[in-house]
Amino acid sequence: MLTQDSVTIVSVGSPVAGSSDSVVHRPARPQTPYQALRLLPKDATPAQQDSVIQAYFQPSEIHYSDQPDTLHLPGHDAGRNIFDTAMPEYYRENFFSVNSPYYTESSINACGMAGSPVPYALRSDNTITALLLLSLAVTVVSFARFGQFLVRQVRDVLLPISVGGARFTAVETFSEMRLLLFLTLLACLQFSIVSFLYVTEYIADTFVFDSLYLLLALFFGMFAAYFAVKLLAYAVVNNVFFREDKKTLQWTQSLLFIISLEGLLLFPVVLVQVYFGLSIQNTLRYCAFVLVLGKILTIYKSWIIFFRQKRISLQIILYFCALEAIPLLIFTGILEYVVNELKINF
Repeated sequence: MLTQDSVTIVSVGSPVAGSSDSVVHRPARPQTPYQALRLLPKDATPAQQDSVIQAYFQPSEIHYSDQPDTLHLPGHDAGRNIFDTAMPEYYRENFFSVNSPYYTESSINACGMAGSPVPYALRSDNTITALLLLSLAVTVVSFARFGQFLVRQVRDVLLPISVGGARFTAVETFSEMRLLLFLTLLACLQFSIVSFLYVTEYIADTFVFDSLYLLLALFFGMFAAYFAVKLLAYAVVNNVFFREDKKTLQWTQSLLFIISLEGLLLFPVVLVQVYFGLSIQNTLRYCAFVLVLGKILTIYKSWIIFFRQKRISLQIILYFCALEAIPLLIFTGILEYVVNELKINF
């Protein structure tokens, strides 16, 4: 007999007390826990189940076999002890090894149709956004610190001014001259962004280099070089034909301001086109209007400074064609040639 919560173990051929003459044959000693639990009634408690398991099964020390492993690869030596650290590599490899033959799964391609990639947009470009924010900050600071200077420049460009009169005021401080140069660079940036939009929309969107920033930087450098050569050409021609330092200084100052004014007028439409989806056709129409306005102001200012006293219309036409129209056409041809050389033709 076992403890209070145990059961009586019945041997083979022994009838159960109080039962009929029929004998239930059970194994003398269960070989598995399942057979031991089958000796108990169905309503046996967990304590009774634990007691019968402890009665038949006692934990003992596990003795591993000291026989050598004969399951080895053909042509290799007999198996070694599993605790041997110098075992061959194939003993240590398993399903999770890096060797590809151990992976038996097959790759399955996902069903369905591939989605269209999101096209490149300037509005989602952090670099373009940073440049436009920098341009906005420069514009705001310029109007805040040099508002009177800019208003005076507008007045000097639009109104007839005599060089010797009191109304002519040249740039007297280094900060004002630096402002004009910086606004000129800002104008180069706006022209380069508009050119970038036009090229990617109508000509090509893939080029020999990976980054489109290089194309934008190339446009910026070309516009900066164009304006620099233009200022240099004006300085040489004016010094040769007019030889008046005050007029040359006034013209250089006025030309820088006209270029800066074109950049300031282009800045709002660039923002609207980049972030609000203005059509490229309307953007180009506005840019053409700004360019025409700049050329009109250039002709008007050159006539006021150099040709008002001479009253020779043919001379100002030649002056404008030689220093404005022809350089612009040459620059447009160079720009088109560079773009055609850099684009990828499929």
